Amino acid sequence: MPKKVDVAVILSGCGVYDGSEIHESVLTLLALARAGATVTFAAPDIAQRHVINHATGEINEDEDRNVLEEAARIARGDIQPIEALKLDELDAILFVGGFGVAKNLSSLAFDGITYDIDPIINQLIQEAHQARKVLGFICIAPTLAAAALGSKKVQLTIGNDADTAAIMEAKGAQHINCPVDGIVVDAANLVVTTPAYMLAEDILQAESSINKLVAKVLQLAQSLKN
Repeated sequence: MPKKVDVAVILSGCGVYDGSEIHESVLTLLALARAGATVTFAAPDIAQRHVINHATGEINEDEDRNVLEEAARIARGDIQPIEALKLDELDAILFVGGFGVAKNLSSLAFDGITYDIDPIINQLIQEAHQARKVLGFICIAPTLAAAALGSKKVQLTIGNDADTAAIMEAKGAQHINCPVDGIVVDAANLVVTTPAYMLAEDILQAESSINKLVAKVLQLAQSLKN
């Protein structure tokens, strides 16, 4: 009988414009639940770079929010700071997309090609890679893998956006163009990526790509447990 796979899902807030993409988060959780995986939510306990009014798209200049506290909305309160994660209790880690990746987990939205990623995120990805944990990155989240694992020539995708691909390749990553319902698997580095809402025009297209990514991540993780 297959062993249950333990997966950490990393969030970057709550809401597409300044945090985690909610549709992607729920679709990821649903796919994991259907597969019988055990899920742990985590996020960095840091301040958001800014707060966006999702009805107008405007920045709320006078409002401050915390990434962990906002991510707890998606996790229904069952979430922990990233530092509390124990890699020896995990088989895989998934990073959901949304502008929070580019604003809170990294400086991509502000610095472009010179972006860096939060030290907590960088440490988590590198230590998970060294421990041979499977890593999945959705939507814009592969930019985190490019920064943390570029020296490993990691293969990944954000779809077919040439400008973003060039930014990641400047970190040493190898970008592979991919359709909305596809995934890119770097078996050597145990990294799986998919475009999701980088290309998806509706929730069904996003679901298709996320389902494939989750299935592959769990397959790889299961193979390492056997």
